[in-house]
Amino acid sequence: MERVTIEKAKRLFGNNFVGLEELRPLFEKMELSYASVQVPVIQYSYDELQRCSNDYVLILGIPELDNTPLSIQTFRNIFGVEPNLSVPCFYNQDWYLNEDFINKTLELRWYLLKKDVLEESRAIQPNELLNSNVVFPDAILCVYTFWAYYYAQHVILWCYDFIWCNDTDHNGDRIYVGKYHDIDGINKDGFSIHRHLTLRNCYGAIEAL
Repeated sequence: MERVTIEKAKRLFGNNFVGLEELRPLFEKMELSYASVQVPVIQYSYDELQRCSNDYVLILGIPELDNTPLSIQTFRNIFGVEPNLSVPCFYNQDWYLNEDFINKTLELRWYLLKKDVLEESRAIQPNELLNSNVVFPDAILCVYTFWAYYYAQHVILWCYDFIWCNDTDHNGDRIYVGKYHDIDGINKDGFSIHRHLTLRNCYGAIEAL
């Protein structure tokens, strides 16, 4: 397989390329040094990259800097939950703070992540999508890419859409993230992290007369 250089990938993806140099504004904002990062070879073929270059972000995943894991927990600690203090930020909710998925990190490798929701996937149950071979990203990849792309391009990804994730909570409920802005203006802005509740025996009805 022909090796794709950083320069060739950058020309191919344009603003959708997020390598180490494009990550610099994010890491400076987080006050983390990236000088020791050894950039890995891009593992995708040129044909794969060419097919994805218009619709995907090609991003360098890094697991940690300065012994600080680049986890959802770290991003939340740094960027907070109050839009009056810092933007972009997380939506102010704390249900997930004891869930394992917020401590996951990426591998040191390149990732391809689609920028826009698949139109045919809208309002479809996640299990149906999985059964049709749609591959969900990890929540940390969405969080990492959201902030990296914002500081590289000053564009908010998934501003009005939720993204199904590969992660589940301790009950097995599916995680979904995104929808930074509430189009109805009721909720504050913030990157949301929610769970799709599965019906169990603890759900039932009572009667009112």
